[in-house]
Amino acid sequence: MAKNRNDQAEGEQRKLNGDRLRRSLKVFQYVLPYRWPFIWGMFFLVIGSLLFLAIMKLPGEILNIISGESKYGLSTNMAFFVVIALLAVQSVFSYLRVQLFAVVSEKSMSALRRDLYQKLVTLDIPYLEERRVGELTSRITNDVTQVQGVVSLTLAEFIRQIIVFLGGVFIIVFTMPKLALIMLATVPIVVVSAMFFGRYIRKLMRARQDQLAATNVVVEETMQSIQTVKAYTNEAFEVLRYGKSLTEMVRISLKAAQMRGLFAAFIIFVMFGALFFIIWQAARMVEQGVMLKGDLLDFAVFTGIIGTAIASLGNFYTEIVSAVGATERILDILDQPSEIEIPAVAAPSARRFKGEISYQDVRFTYPSRKDMPVLKGISFDIAAGQKIALVGVSGGGKSTIVQLLLQFYTTDSGKILVDGQSIYDYDLTLYRQNIAIVPQEVMLFGGTIRENIAYGRPGATDEEIIEAARQANAWDFISSFPEGLDTIVGERGVKLSGGQRQRVAIARAILKDPSILLLDEATSSLDAESEKVVQEALNKLMVGRTSIIIAHRLATIRDVDCIYVLENGVIIEKGTHDELSAIEDGAYNSLAKLQFEMSK
Repeated sequence: MAKNRNDQAEGEQRKLNGDRLRRSLKVFQYVLPYRWPFIWGMFFLVIGSLLFLAIMKLPGEILNIISGESKYGLSTNMAFFVVIALLAVQSVFSYLRVQLFAVVSEKSMSALRRDLYQKLVTLDIPYLEERRVGELTSRITNDVTQVQGVVSLTLAEFIRQIIVFLGGVFIIVFTMPKLALIMLATVPIVVVSAMFFGRYIRKLMRARQDQLAATNVVVEETMQSIQTVKAYTNEAFEVLRYGKSLTEMVRISLKAAQMRGLFAAFIIFVMFGALFFIIWQAARMVEQGVMLKGDLLDFAVFTGIIGTAIASLGNFYTEIVSAVGATERILDILDQPSEIEIPAVAAPSARRFKGEISYQDVRFTYPSRKDMPVLKGISFDIAAGQKIALVGVSGGGKSTIVQLLLQFYTTDSGKILVDGQSIYDYDLTLYRQNIAIVPQEVMLFGGTIRENIAYGRPGATDEEIIEAARQANAWDFISSFPEGLDTIVGERGVKLSGGQRQRVAIARAILKDPSILLLDEATSSLDAESEKVVQEALNKLMVGRTSIIIAHRLATIRDVDCIYVLENGVIIEKGTHDELSAIEDGAYNSLAKLQFEMSK
């Protein structure tokens, strides 16, 4: 993950070149549906900017009128009404511009967020496992917000400042050419120096943002594992870890503040010094009768406008470069291949499987641990409706067999067949609709019990949900709650006990009505009373379905059709409970004896 953050930081520090800019412009495909509001917004932006320059020309003309030296023959009253009229028109144009860009940015970025979220939920498990949740959510929040800022404000202001800058230079060059030469000889030196300061400050601010992200990771990890933190009384350790991260951020921030202070001093002394030097030269020209008083005011105003525009362009350029980096990170995700495509219309009901499963010499190694084979030639067959169990010590490959059947990963070699056909030949969505899993650690969504059960089949009626809850032995406790099905379970289901969460998960699986059922140590974390109730619900659920059970408690699998004992990625024993128990020195018998002794 450190590598990912470093790559991100390096990506932001790279210079804005043609290739990066062209790639980033792909995000503007989301603006295209709203091109006419965007075009009209740009039209009002350009006209408003030109009106601003015209308005700024009038104070100097008013001073010339007062001095009796009007260039355009205007009276004081006439000049006042012209100013009011121009301000009124510019105000209307500014309002329309802001509204139009708001429409474009809100609707286009909403579409981008929707597509980005859809991409995230359709990516394969290996890609998601390589990245932290905070990193992925940052793409859909912080990065999209950066892009939205450019679309809604930064880009418009950047173009506006370019128009103002060029317009101001044009006015000075063609109305006051002598002063323009003095200005052009002085300002570039100041601008180059300011850019040098700005680049260094931006580098420090990026480092600060990276460190701030690191502090947020500490908070996120602590809050996600708060029970573990408290169980191990590591509150002080986490506070110290967070404090160290904050201290580093403060150090970088203070260094950046020092540079900003030097930059401010530079601006005050050098930038304004150069400005007043030019104004001093202009004042001498007025004394010599070479320039009108109003023209001197015009020059001061437009010099200030040009200086402000230059400073703003630097800031806006920085924001655009940052947004380009954000856009690249967004596009990196959008360009990833999805494991499924979400149909525009509701998908047809899946063809129901008979449930025959065959593993044929399956070998597999996790992408992140290529040097450690997990499955080393696994082969077994399950007839439709059979119940089989996978047992063995941790790390033997039991959960991997289930994850391969779900197509969370792809086998390195060998075949997995369902109903005589390779699992990779099925449409993935329709394939997974035939499978349900009840895991050891049930993760419920933070909504109501109704929503969590209905997740097995969205659109199910209350009668169907209640019937599923009855079959899962869950309706008694659900109906005892004052809100019944509308009871809020809390984040990750924390308001329910472990046994209650398991029964909600079983009800969800019953409602899905799968052909193939996967039970991943579904009762191992429960007390004896809860285990009995949950096991009864599981027995009902397994009737008529092909079931694969991962179990540590061997008492729960006495009645399965076949038990496979795994060790180091190979099947070392198989048979019924009675057959395996009869092998005196067998691995299964040893596990059974060990559990029996531990239960005494």
